Amino acid sequence: MKQGVYAILKAKYLIHDDAIKNWRFIVFLVVLVILMIANTQRFEQKVFEINELNNEVKELRSEFVDKRSELMKLKMESTVSKKMEAKQIYPSTIPPVKIKVKKEEDPNIFEKLWQ
Repeated sequence: MKQGVYAILKAKYLIHDDAIKNWRFIVFLVVLVILMIANTQRFEQKVFEINELNNEVKELRSEFVDKRSELMKLKMESTVSKKMEAKQIYPSTIPPVKIKVKKEEDPNIFEKLWQ
């Protein structure tokens, strides 16, 4: 038991004649670990990017709501009339009248034949 632990500590398994098998396995493990670390880093970058985009969406949504309420205030009749008074344009005191247009009917095919 003591010799086995001593052999591991001295890394004799890396310098023996059949050590090439061990080196292949160690290189494979190192490459695997590097790939796992790179994959984890990419995943974390994506999470940070998603978080930033979510914050941007929240900001844009709140800005949209703010601008929409501002637009509603600007479209109100009282606001428009105040701005037009500065240009000496006042609202009408006469209510609007609905205009009805009667469409002239074209004679149908039978009436055209008899004329």
